[in-house]
Amino acid sequence: MENYKTVDDSRTEVSHLLFEKDMNGSGRLFGGQLLMWIDEVAGIVAKRHCEGRCTTACIDNLQFKEACYVNDVIVLIGYLTHVGKSSMEVRIDTYVEKDDGKRHPINRAFFVMVALDEHDKPVQVPRLTISSIEEQAKWDAAEKRIIMRKERRTEGF
Repeated sequence: MENYKTVDDSRTEVSHLLFEKDMNGSGRLFGGQLLMWIDEVAGIVAKRHCEGRCTTACIDNLQFKEACYVNDVIVLIGYLTHVGKSSMEVRIDTYVEKDDGKRHPINRAFFVMVALDEHDKPVQVPRLTISSIEEQAKWDAAEKRIIMRKERRTEGF
């Protein structure tokens, strides 16, 4: 019998208060710092799903939509959109949370994570139970991204 998990089983939310050390030379959130946080959230989501080791295999669709500054609260929410045999696509949405508690999107990224055994070889991951129309739409969109990633690889992109 195959092992199944839901999207909510591995959903992860992390918040950060921005400090001077997180800023670039223009006084805005350093993109590399945000990328590190996004990669950490993707890793946590994947680890929770596969219950083991994993690695980042691909990063795509990383879009910076709005700048953030010192004392802003950044909220990252990661969850699975698709699983393959050993791979998992993780969507990470990043928001700036204003003083009134309202969140405004500043970034969206898709990471492909791969589950690994103790010899760094890919291993099978649990299947993903799709339980809503929204989750199905995200799964379908992920399948289109998988095709695009394969096309890019053949083109040497």
